Amino acid sequence: MIAANQGRTFLRLLAELQPHFRTDRNLPARIQQRLAKEKRFGSRDRRLYRELLYTAIRHLPWIETLLTRSEEDALNAVIWLAEDRLETRPLKQALPPTWPPLPDTVAAKAAQLGVSESLLPAWFEAHCPTAFVSPELDVLHTRAPLWLRLQTEEPRSVFEEFTFRQWTWKAADSLPNAIEVFTQADLTTTDAFERGEFEIQDLGSQLLLEAVGPTPGSRWLDACAGAGGKTLQLARLVGSSGHVDAIDPRSAALTELKLRANRARLSQITIRQHPPAPDALYDGVLIDAPCSGTGTWRRSPHLKWSLHEAEVTAAAQRQGEILARYASHVRPGGLLVYATCSLSHFENDDIVASFLAAHPEFKPQSFARTFGATASPSGGLTLYPSLHNTDGFFVAALQRTLP
Repeated sequence: MIAANQGRTFLRLLAELQPHFRTDRNLPARIQQRLAKEKRFGSRDRRLYRELLYTAIRHLPWIETLLTRSEEDALNAVIWLAEDRLETRPLKQALPPTWPPLPDTVAAKAAQLGVSESLLPAWFEAHCPTAFVSPELDVLHTRAPLWLRLQTEEPRSVFEEFTFRQWTWKAADSLPNAIEVFTQADLTTTDAFERGEFEIQDLGSQLLLEAVGPTPGSRWLDACAGAGGKTLQLARLVGSSGHVDAIDPRSAALTELKLRANRARLSQITIRQHPPAPDALYDGVLIDAPCSGTGTWRRSPHLKWSLHEAEVTAAAQRQGEILARYASHVRPGGLLVYATCSLSHFENDDIVASFLAAHPEFKPQSFARTFGATASPSGGLTLYPSLHNTDGFFVAALQRTLP
């Protein structure tokens, strides 16, 4: 009876929210607000319906097809495709016995459901063919993990608090200071977070700067700092004898960065809203460029359906301009680091290749570590989600040649 009521409630929520799935960039906030309006929902109910809704969004073309057959077919498919969690288990156990265990591949899931629609926008295949085949396609359609980055040399207090809260975790094989937390929880409620002992940051994002290997004591410009996830990491890598100038035109983002830097007790960061003086030179310039975010589709599947190809083209135009604008701030022998959270080659390798053709004073710099990824002809490194169970990222390190 409970499972049946939950199924009916989900179908009602699905029907109410479905018209917004392909248009609302702020869909997560809409879902959160809608679930909060239902006063009878406890936290476990909200987790259940959020999981089911995101499963439907991740597999939207399939669910739309199944809804044309029957609501029951669509409901059973969503339950079957959903992650096996404490809150979804009763619904999974109520599925008809003919439903097999969930297979690992998208192809096997499609065969079971009798659907054939692509789970990625057709236009994206020209941008990233790898995303359309296994294993990348399969990983892109699983729930993204929860990663944090330790900001302390003595993490014992962090782990003791996690143990007290009965949370489970594991250090990444590729990066010991990166921790995957297996319990879906609000990590910002912990004392360790308030003490600045960790930040929430996807492992792929952490690997970018680790691949470059900034030199301790060096002076850097973070030209697109935003709220500062990479700024804080960069500051720790250059150490107390180094320095990071962080700039962003958005005052709200810089306010958040200041709070995070103070919490982490990182005094080697200077936060500015305006670009540096034209003659200012740095050992390194980081361009964490505004992009389409196609590398985050695993974490934010609604963006698959609301992004249009023309927006990728527009983003690439801006990225090229930003890269050229800040290249002049790299000292001879210094590094220009270009990064995105995109999997589109139009925003990644193509931008780097075009920049190098126009700026012969720069050349690709080899990486300190590649973490199993293979550098492209332009010298860029794409970190695909299947490699280390992350979001998708790209990074290139370009050295300005000495006179």
